[in-house]
Amino acid sequence: MKCPFCGNLNTRVVDSRPGKIDLEVRRRRECPECSQRFTTYERVEQIPIMIVKKDNRREEFNREKVLTGIKKACEKRAISINQIEDIVDDIERNLREINDREISSKFVGEKVIEALKQIDDVAYVRFASVYRDFKDVADFIQELKGMISKECLPLEFNAISDKPDDR
Repeated sequence: MKCPFCGNLNTRVVDSRPGKIDLEVRRRRECPECSQRFTTYERVEQIPIMIVKKDNRREEFNREKVLTGIKKACEKRAISINQIEDIVDDIERNLREINDREISSKFVGEKVIEALKQIDDVAYVRFASVYRDFKDVADFIQELKGMISKECLPLEFNAISDKPDDR
């Protein structure tokens, strides 16, 4: 394995253990040249999951893309990178368990929304606003109304007319 710090091709494995997801091995490596340590993950190559986009284009599932989207939604929130990675791991595991080679992007997006709703309301609304393509403040209000019981809302908020949900 090539050292990411100095480029040396001769690194050694210091520690090996099972990864967070099935069929993954986490390895701690050390470079004899620069003495830096780094972590690599080894995974069994699996049949790619194809994601069917809204416009019917197909692209291979990219866990980094999901991770980036969740990180953006969780910016400046008290959510650890480990929690975020656990969400992505769970979603990927769930997709692989379906045993369907093509899965709609809507299904993946809803899985992310469900997971974020469990850990942080603000991150959930941020992700939902982009994923569900909120057009204006009324869309945000509609989403928030669904999250909060009527008794908790101020009278002015309840007085706002309901916009029909056209999603």
